[in-house]
Amino acid sequence: MSFVEHSAAGVAILLWASDPAQPERLATPFFHAAAAAAMDVPVEIYFSAASVQLLVPGVAAALRSSPQHDKTILDALREAVTHGARLLACTDALHAHGLAPSGLIPECHGQGGAVQFMARALDTRWRTLVF
Repeated sequence: MSFVEHSAAGVAILLWASDPAQPERLATPFFHAAAAAAMDVPVEIYFSAASVQLLVPGVAAALRSSPQHDKTILDALREAVTHGARLLACTDALHAHGLAPSGLIPECHGQGGAVQFMARALDTRWRTLVF
């Protein structure tokens, strides 16, 4: 049962400026994803640029958005996944960072890049957010 009636087919979230070097920017996208997914809205999170590093085992687990925040970035990511968000890694970003899809955390649902995100952005039934 959804919390709110909505007409959106889903929410696509692009992590572009979400860099592990700036952990204070990392929790918010996952909180928004968890909220939408908890409202029974399909959520896809696209990891591009430096954000693909968050999908490497150990990286998100070592980061906190603030010293006062108890949860790690991995905790926030897992909360979104628990509610139904799908995590997709950009193939080009993986290549640019020397990462193999087989070496990513198990929460990652596969690959999805610019074409897939743009298809969502051009679909008037979907909403998009960019972080």
